[in-house]
Amino acid sequence: MDTKHYEVAIVGGGISGAALFYELARYTDAKSICMLEKYEDLATLNSKGTSNSQTIHVGDIETNYTLEKATITKRTANMIVKFNLMRGLQEKIMFAHQKMALGVGEKECEFIKNRYEEFKELFPYLELWDKEKIREYEPKLVYADKEQTKDRPEPIVAMGTQSEYTTVDFGEMTKELARAAQEEEGKTTDIFYNAEIDEIEKVGDKYKLTTTSGSVFTADFVVVNAGAHSLYLAHKMGYGKHMGSLSMAGSFYITSGEFLNGKVYMVQNPKLPFAALHGDPDILCDGKTRFGPTALALLVLERYKGIMSTLGQCLKTMNIDGNTIKIFWDLLKDSDIRNYVFKNFLFEIPGINKKLFVKDAQKIVPSLSVDDIEYATGFGGVRPQVLDKDKQKLMLGEASINPGDGILFNMTPSPGATSCLGNAERDIKIVAEYLNLTFDEARFKEELTDDNK
Repeated sequence: MDTKHYEVAIVGGGISGAALFYELARYTDAKSICMLEKYEDLATLNSKGTSNSQTIHVGDIETNYTLEKATITKRTANMIVKFNLMRGLQEKIMFAHQKMALGVGEKECEFIKNRYEEFKELFPYLELWDKEKIREYEPKLVYADKEQTKDRPEPIVAMGTQSEYTTVDFGEMTKELARAAQEEEGKTTDIFYNAEIDEIEKVGDKYKLTTTSGSVFTADFVVVNAGAHSLYLAHKMGYGKHMGSLSMAGSFYITSGEFLNGKVYMVQNPKLPFAALHGDPDILCDGKTRFGPTALALLVLERYKGIMSTLGQCLKTMNIDGNTIKIFWDLLKDSDIRNYVFKNFLFEIPGINKKLFVKDAQKIVPSLSVDDIEYATGFGGVRPQVLDKDKQKLMLGEASINPGDGILFNMTPSPGATSCLGNAERDIKIVAEYLNLTFDEARFKEELTDDNK
């Protein structure tokens, strides 16, 4: 059997892997790059359009982002927009909707007003909307009844914009990144499907990658962008043993018709490490509104692939010991988190789930009824929430393991799709230094950022 050799091998054909594949091909002098994908196509798991909220997470309406984090995410989100504009994909896979962060009740309204003052310099396009302006843009947020004869009793206020790109089909963007990489001349840019990596081992100064079917690849540098599987493969090599992983699945409910004109995000409960409920026009379902996500702990690394397919890997990746149990205990002893976890479990049970979910979604659309929504079967994905066993706490955001010897393992929960090009920029510098490649940073910044403006 022939062994194929590459300078860089990328494990995982989701949007994170494809972003690095593209950047290596376009902005470095690497001559041979491959991407190894477990399934028969790219973006079949979390990057698929039905597996996420299709949102470009900028940090302007995500109320759990600090100003510091929003400054970073604004830059990486801009890369998403610039790539799609460069490829002429606006109104094809990237769309502009209005978006807002909605405050309901006196306490949240005060929070939104203060946040607007703090963030308006970073996001000069943001506006503060009172009830009448919200009524103009999103009337269903204001009215308590379907006939629109009476207003909801609580005060509401929002910070938002009508002028920005907000929405991307990240599954199609993954494929576009791969196509763009393979258009680069003078490069070997191979993609292998049905190539699930079973083993990675260091052999001399190279890495040997063996698939479950027995195919063998070698590479000078390996980047594992395999979602929840990244930590599993790291553990198999003895790396990242201080980390565990908790698989959180997100489900959605979808309306029978169009309920919102744009994205409506809620004020995040600071105690909850998972995303607050939001409503989004679904670009794959004729603009029907999708509400979610829920947050459900599952013993799988992949959604909708059968529980037995990754149960063993999930249990190994959790890396359960006393530290892991203490993290779970600390989370669940807080009544807000405990009640949230229990309620999200009930959201999955037919017969009672819709009635319970509607009560939460009515905070966005007060007139929403059980008859207006359905459980979105087949929607949602699994996000790895990384546990830091040394610090005995849940790590929020991306986690990356870099042993310094030519291999990287990346775990990217939300907003992993939005930050894919920025994360690839980080990794490309590590790869270039290790392999003595040239990274054309000037071209990168000119095409994908506003750094020089």
